[in-house]
Amino acid sequence: MSKALVIIPTYNEKENIEKMIRAIFTLPVVYHILIVDDGSPDGTASIVKTLQQSFPERLYIIEREGKQGLGTAYITGFKWGTGKAYDYIFEMDADFSHNPADLTLLLQTCLNGADLAIGSRYKSGVNVVNWPMGRVLMSYFASVYVRFITGMKIYDTTSGFKCYRREVLEAIDLDNIRFKGYAFQIEMKFTSWKMGFRIEEIPIVFTDRREGTSKMSGGIFNEALWGVIRMKLRSMIRPYKKMNRP
Repeated sequence: MSKALVIIPTYNEKENIEKMIRAIFTLPVVYHILIVDDGSPDGTASIVKTLQQSFPERLYIIEREGKQGLGTAYITGFKWGTGKAYDYIFEMDADFSHNPADLTLLLQTCLNGADLAIGSRYKSGVNVVNWPMGRVLMSYFASVYVRFITGMKIYDTTSGFKCYRREVLEAIDLDNIRFKGYAFQIEMKFTSWKMGFRIEEIPIVFTDRREGTSKMSGGIFNEALWGVIRMKLRSMIRPYKKMNRP
């Protein structure tokens, strides 16, 4: 069993998914990949299942009916991955906004003692390519807002490029994670932080997708705007259990 599992949620990613899978499998570290596909009508799942014939022991897929949300896709993947005893479990996008080569940077950060390694767009300035300025500013100041409300010392609170040690995901009550959309990324970081896990950010360059269609919308930021306040209040009423980290 490989120690490292990369979870990639998909919805209509036929232009990118085969190239992404092959790119990860050319890396020097042996990664396994789990695709969680939400009933893509463009045939994304069929492409993955065809590739499974070439990579039967490294490529897996879970097919779900309809769009059920990014958060539930990852939670489905986390439960699958921890059940298979992977030591390191990654989140990443299918569209090459995350560079597959940076997986090894995240893995090395966890091997060096981090419980959660975050690929950060904002740790060393603003490292975003091909985004409109309005979207860059919205994303950047969303993280500023989250830091202000929560007190987390994390520059990129909405990053979806991460590596968890299995013990983190086993300690978190995944069934109690409230957010379903992109604010899920904030809640997972906040929960890990409140539980006392070691979090490190690694600067990356984020490049906007070249093929396919973005899934972002204004509703994503509305969820984060009000949801973060509710999340903070819940943590004050029902504090998180601290883990005894050496």
